[in-house]
Amino acid sequence: MRNKNIFTIPNILSMFRLLLLPVIVYTYINQKDYVLTGILLVLSGLTDLLDGYIARTFNMMSDLGKILDPVADKATQAVVLLCLMTRFRWLVIPFICILIKELFMSCIGMVVIKKTGEVHGAVWHGKVATFMLDFMIIMHIVFYNISYTFSIVLTIISTLLILLSFYLYAKENINILKKVG
Repeated sequence: MRNKNIFTIPNILSMFRLLLLPVIVYTYINQKDYVLTGILLVLSGLTDLLDGYIARTFNMMSDLGKILDPVADKATQAVVLLCLMTRFRWLVIPFICILIKELFMSCIGMVVIKKTGEVHGAVWHGKVATFMLDFMIIMHIVFYNISYTFSIVLTIISTLLILLSFYLYAKENINILKKVG
């Protein structure tokens, strides 16, 4: 049974992550305080872990939470990648891949919800791609003078995992739509 209450602790934590985004942009772009930016990202990540733990442990999972949590994840990644692109132009590649993937997944996800009445959560490949992208982002923030080679390797790995996840999610959703006809 899913919780219909939208004011749950997990949903509030997801909203907090969204409200933290302007602060992250300000500390990175205006203050150029990369340590504080990193701390804010770690705080965002911890609240992400905490909201999932609380939702599962205390049966506070909701359809809104299934949507709000990944929106907060992707918005955080997109905003931080935009900030990082001011120094690392090649990060536009994973940014564009995420943008295309998320636009497609939002559209097909809405069709799946409409046809099945079900909201599907993240699966393993999405979590792996998200973890690697988050790792890449943190490495670029924490290590201000990250080597070009290491940066490119992290970018390639992240981009490949995003594309793999895109393919697997698309395949899964298309199969669901085929079954419901």
